[in-house]
Amino acid sequence: MKHFISIADLSRAEAISVLDTAEHMAETQSRSIRKLPTLVGTTVVNLFMEDSTRTRISFEAAAKRLSADVINFSAKGSSLSKGESLKDTALTLQAMGADAVVVRSSSSGAAHLLAHAGWIDQPIVNAGDGSHEHPTQAMLDAFTLRRHLVREDRLGADLAGRRIVIVGDVLHSRVARSNVLLLTLLGAEVTLVAPPALVPVGADIWPCEVLYDLDVALAAQPDAVMMLRVQRERMIGGGFYPTPGEYSRRFALTTDRAARLPEHTIVLHPGPMNRGFEIAGDVADGRRSVITEQVANGVSVRMAVLYHLLASTSEEPRA
Repeated sequence: MKHFISIADLSRAEAISVLDTAEHMAETQSRSIRKLPTLVGTTVVNLFMEDSTRTRISFEAAAKRLSADVINFSAKGSSLSKGESLKDTALTLQAMGADAVVVRSSSSGAAHLLAHAGWIDQPIVNAGDGSHEHPTQAMLDAFTLRRHLVREDRLGADLAGRRIVIVGDVLHSRVARSNVLLLTLLGAEVTLVAPPALVPVGADIWPCEVLYDLDVALAAQPDAVMMLRVQRERMIGGGFYPTPGEYSRRFALTTDRAARLPEHTIVLHPGPMNRGFEIAGDVADGRRSVITEQVANGVSVRMAVLYHLLASTSEEPRA
């Protein structure tokens, strides 16, 4: 891999390879000394043109645990906020000797532009671009799913035959788009659930089922339910749904709905959560929830992505 921009750029073998590498990385993170010498002498720049504390910290932790130097570049208070173009910022990072750039932007396609415009030669990692994609979030979700749904012989395994339900604001969700691409690439059966106004135009040709009734989707006994964050500001006066209360009644993962799920079903959420709105607090904290585990797995997965981009992939990572 030269860049990590979109799940659509990955083959099934490449996706599984990243997941397998993340397994090796996760093993090292349970030790008293978690740092690996893999990327000593390299510099990773976190170029965040949109706020996202948890994603930035996750990438920073991943790079540092591989012994890379990290530079955090925030748009606020920077030359970007003073009118400098993305091109000039890219040229500056190139001149400073960045070995990889992790970019987060509210503009869809920003990471692709940075990777292919010819301004910078280094690998680009997409940490979320507009409503387009969030590929490392999808990878950590798949990693978490594989750990729970494939109990033995995980290395080399996919998610064939597993049923995953994704619920919420699909229209604005880059997480949903990346997950549909990755989970179906790995053989899972994906169902999207949302109000009609929160389903993107063209979703009917995505490789998944689209439903408008959460209870119908849950009756199919999925192996996992992934709740998406619903931005309340979009609900009020946005024309997407009559009232927040009505949305919550029909599409929230309540205690009662969770109780009707199969014993093995797990619950995921990319965060941050709206407790009591899209997911009940006791469900978010309950035995089915793997939400905190997703955060921990994010570091291992992002270590794996940086390893594949910046180090040799011919050998397993060494501690």
